[in-house]
Parts: sequence; structure tokens; C-alpha cells
Amino acid sequence: MSRITASMGSVGNYSLESEWRPLALSGAVIGLIGILAMAFPLVTGLSVSLAIGALLVVGGIVHGVHAFTVRGWRGSAWQASLAIVSVVAGLAVLAAPTVALLTLTLALVAYFAVDGVAELATAVRMESSSGRAVVAFSGLISFVLAGLLWVGFPATAAWAVGLLVGINLLVIGLAMVTVAVTSRSGDATAPPATEPRSA
Repeated sequence: MSRITASMGSVGNYSLESEWRPLALSGAVIGLIGILAMAFPLVTGLSVSLAIGALLVVGGIVHGVHAFTVRGWRGSAWQASLAIVSVVAGLAVLAAPTVALLTLTLALVAYFAVDGVAELATAVRMESSSGRAVVAFSGLISFVLAGLLWVGFPATAAWAVGLLVGINLLVIGLAMVTVAVTSRSGDATAPPATEPRSA
């Protein structure tokens, strides 16, 4: 029984002592990519557009293969139609990523506007909650962002999508590094497990 306990302790020590380094390194790399994305938002935005176009093409091909390989399925015509639309849309995005970036920016404006309405509506329903002001403030910020992007459109398309992608990557990287460092610190302060005495 003592051997089992000792082996479980060694596995736990390995998890805390050894696995935090790859997590911290991955977080640092993702954070660095986020900083680069924010430094070059136009390149990042165009890259996102090209990635979406490629995914649409690949998804269309998958739908097309599925439509022609599955026999007797009633939805094969819809699958074939969806495949054609997806491939055409993907090729259009790949051919004109700047136009796709403009569309993404408009979608971003719509998202912030809808998010602002939703959060303000939530704040109105929170009559006696302590977090009502925070939710309302978040909704107002969403409205401000939507307004700024709309007023500056189409110039905002050059930086909006890339900047937000970069911020998201930076936050993810910082979170991963924080979790890794916290795990290391918690393991360093934990007392060593002692093996029980054998009878």
C-alpha cells in the first residue's frame, strides 16, 4: 500500500514540477504572437481572412465528398449545394482578402452593437444586483466600440480585426503563463510527502 501511495505522489510531483515549463513556454510564444499581431494589425487581419477562405474551401470539399459518396441519402442535394456555395465563397475570399476584411469589420460592428444591447437589457433587469453598474458599463463600452468602428469605416478595417485577434492571443498567453507560474509556486511551497512507516 505504501508503494502505491509513493508512486501516486511521484506522479503528482511530476505533474507540478515538470509540466509547468512547456505550459509557460507555450504561453510566452502565444503572447509574443499576440504582440506581433497588434504591431501589424493589417497583416493579421488579412491572414485571418485568408484562413477563413481556406477553411471555407476545405469545408466545401468535405461536404462535396460526403454528398457524392453517401448513397441513398436524401440530403445529398443540399450537401452538394452547400459544398458549391462554400467553395465559391472561399475562393472569393482568397481572391479578395481585403474585401473579406471589410466584411469581417462590419460583422464586428454588428457584434459589438448586439452585445451592447444585450448587456444593457441585462442591466435593466438587474434591479437590485450589485453588479448592475458593471454590466451596464460593459454594454456602453460595446456601443462605443461599435460606434468608433462604424464612424471610421472603412479605414478601421485596416486594424480592428488584427488588433482584437492580437489582444485575444496576448490574454491567452498571459493566462497560460500565470497558470504555469502559479502551479510551480504552489508546488514549491507544498511540504514533501513522507512515506508511511511499514509495520
